[in-house]
Amino acid sequence: MSSALIETAKDKFGKLMEDQLKRVERMKQDTEWIDYSKLNPIIIGICWGDGIGEFISKQAQRVLEYILKTEVARGKIVFRDIKGLTIENRVKHMKAIPEDVLNELKACHVILKGPTTTPQVGDPWPNIESANVAMRRELDLFANVRPVRIPQDGIDWCFFRENTEGAYVLGSKGFDVSEDLSVDFKVITEQGAERIVRMAFEYAKKNQIDRMTVITKSNVVKTTDGRFSKVAFRIAKEYPNIKIDEWYIDIMTAKLIDPARRREFKVMVMPNLYGDILTDEAAQLQGGVGTAGSANIGKHWSMFEAIHGSAPRMVKEGRAQYADPCSMIRASAMLLRHIGHQPEAEKVEMALEVCGVYEKKMTITGRETGVTGKEYSDYVLSWVDNPRLKERWETGGRAVCV
Repeated sequence: MSSALIETAKDKFGKLMEDQLKRVERMKQDTEWIDYSKLNPIIIGICWGDGIGEFISKQAQRVLEYILKTEVARGKIVFRDIKGLTIENRVKHMKAIPEDVLNELKACHVILKGPTTTPQVGDPWPNIESANVAMRRELDLFANVRPVRIPQDGIDWCFFRENTEGAYVLGSKGFDVSEDLSVDFKVITEQGAERIVRMAFEYAKKNQIDRMTVITKSNVVKTTDGRFSKVAFRIAKEYPNIKIDEWYIDIMTAKLIDPARRREFKVMVMPNLYGDILTDEAAQLQGGVGTAGSANIGKHWSMFEAIHGSAPRMVKEGRAQYADPCSMIRASAMLLRHIGHQPEAEKVEMALEVCGVYEKKMTITGRETGVTGKEYSDYVLSWVDNPRLKERWETGGRAVCV
């Protein structure tokens, strides 16, 4: 019996490896980057998502449309609503991203995406793959970039999380070998590690940052994490003005909350799962996961989103209108910067800090004890074009250039 189980497992594993080797060949051949300055128009897709996603995405969309109104009027920017990325529609087609929705996404250049629901054991939904994981794979959005700034604590971090490999790339492809044995897989490739590490070094160089921290568990996970580590130190030789060090994920989670050490960290690069954990921890220090946005960068498409989930409990309790839109507004600022609208992005980022750190005339609590997401967005927009904005804003770090 055991030999038959092993043969079945070998067959499944072989098919997975065939797909991964094909992916490696595609990465080797894909060398061109999109040039937004040559696009006319730039097409921005808006996916509202599930749960609170619709509420907070609409507010971020309002900010983008206000900031880009002149470009929209000139036909330089076009917004497209993509409505099919809901859990209901995905379950209807039993696909993480239905084919027609994927085609709509690929017809855009950049995407602003609200949180989507990923079913888990015990949910009423079938066990379909995460829409995020599928989108990152289908559009090859290999770099997840998440900035966290806490000026009052001297913290200015930028996390570069590899998005298409690690423990998530085959997250839905693991299998039960027998009634007693289940197996999942972790994948790191030379090409995948190199492109995320190089992007992190280029960011550090561009922003005159002299330290890079690579985060792994290479002392235990020796093959995959070991490859990631070796690639990072190999590429570091091309950037002699940037010091590189390596920390293990377990101690790194402790050092992010160590007041004596945490401000020393600057740019951090890591495989997928570790980045998912650390950036949520970092966002909590900033004020909660509701405050943090992230960029998912690829050579041909990019997607910008909040780092948190769809919060079905808030919807069930009738509190969705009180959801904090700041994560999505931050994501929209990152989108602006990515497509070449740096001054507009800076206005949004400064307005968020004025409203959330310095003035605090309105508070989001997630309940009726605070203001609604729309009211808070109105507050932010009231500062975006305020002539006193720059004067009111106190510098405490660098802007995110990705």
